[in-house]
Amino acid sequence: MTGRIIQLALRIRPDIHSVLSPQASILFVNLHSPERHLIELRIEHGDLNALIDRATDVVPSDELVLRRLKKKRLALRDEIARLERNLEPKEPA
Repeated sequence: MTGRIIQLALRIRPDIHSVLSPQASILFVNLHSPERHLIELRIEHGDLNALIDRATDVVPSDELVLRRLKKKRLALRDEIARLERNLEPKEPA
């Protein structure tokens, strides 16, 4: 949710960094760090897992919705793996 608010703020005021204090600007930049994005994706993936688990417990489950949720979960997992690969340091030659 915070990421969406930040994106909206950037659309409304692209020069927002110039308005913020140096401390707030550092915090703002940290909100956009790849590490933060990775954490947000992991949280979203966990929430989706819980939602899928609850949906499978319901006897008359909607198979189409369940397939879409699982596809979204797989896409999140792929993006998490991609970010993790990009954040890992390269092996020395």
